[in-house]
Amino acid sequence: MRILGIETSCDETGIAIYDDDKGIMAHRLYSQIAVHADYGGVVPELASRDHVRKTIPLIQAVLKDANLTPQDLDGVAYTAGPGLVGALLVGCSIGRSLAYGWDLPAVPVHHMEGHLLAPMLEDDAPEFPFIALLVSGGHTMLVRVEGIGQYKLLGESVDDAAGEAFDKTAKLLGLDYPGGPALAKMAESGVAGRFKLPRPMTDRPGLDFSFSGLKTAASTLVRKECLELTATELKQTHADIAHAFQQAVIDTLAIKCKRALKQENLNRLVIAGGVSANTALREKLAVTTKKLGGSVFYPRPEFCTDNGAMIAYAGLQRLKAGTNADLTFKANPRWSLESLPAI
Repeated sequence: MRILGIETSCDETGIAIYDDDKGIMAHRLYSQIAVHADYGGVVPELASRDHVRKTIPLIQAVLKDANLTPQDLDGVAYTAGPGLVGALLVGCSIGRSLAYGWDLPAVPVHHMEGHLLAPMLEDDAPEFPFIALLVSGGHTMLVRVEGIGQYKLLGESVDDAAGEAFDKTAKLLGLDYPGGPALAKMAESGVAGRFKLPRPMTDRPGLDFSFSGLKTAASTLVRKECLELTATELKQTHADIAHAFQQAVIDTLAIKCKRALKQENLNRLVIAGGVSANTALREKLAVTTKKLGGSVFYPRPEFCTDNGAMIAYAGLQRLKAGTNADLTFKANPRWSLESLPAI
């Protein structure tokens, strides 16, 4: 079977074709970073308009890349939530309309299920069950995964997601949007141990996360340490604060992952979402799981951020299980993973 995947949940337009024998046949991704950079964050209306402009041309390009026609497809999958409602509506309406026009099944996909299953796109795919850490700009959650659609939420962020905290702290350090990757790059030249920031909610039981206090602590540190410095001193101080902040986030995530693995008596960990591309986080979690006699699995960096390939893969699994939306479509800006039917 072969399916087209459409991802438009936020600020990236991702299109891909996935074949259950050949794997990813073609994929393209358009990022709206330049559109939103002047505003320091995603502007929902601008995101929606850009998806309108880019989605159809990208679908045409991907079909051409794969040397396929719509008649060669078995279904159309599209992200139906969670995400920005306007952006979701673009993908939902285009995906459902194309499926109708091409006389194909339409498959609405949960965005976070796509992320969670993204490591399945790799040759070294994890076996069920496992613990998944979904960590991005909009979400930070720990999930026990027994199989596709068999999800148990163990913990989530009660305020800022980890990626959001990265971006906001990067802005404090004068970095351009999106700040997360820039902060990680700056942290590489930081001196370890000069500053110490808290590891929030690690001194109490439970698997929930909170990063707003860490962001506030970093802001206080910037105001305290970055006055009356030369340009050279300021550059190094910013790097040292970036290092301290990144290490605090990484340590917090690692502590919670270790706690979840022990609690659920598992030793396989999957990490997905935009922040999973962070090299320092990968190294830390590799050490953490190795000490527990386990292993950690990731998608390749290009599939850590939002992309069409993960939606195509998740959609194909749902299609093979009989999912086929009626002629209506609905965008779900809020949509619980635990509400999905099991396969």
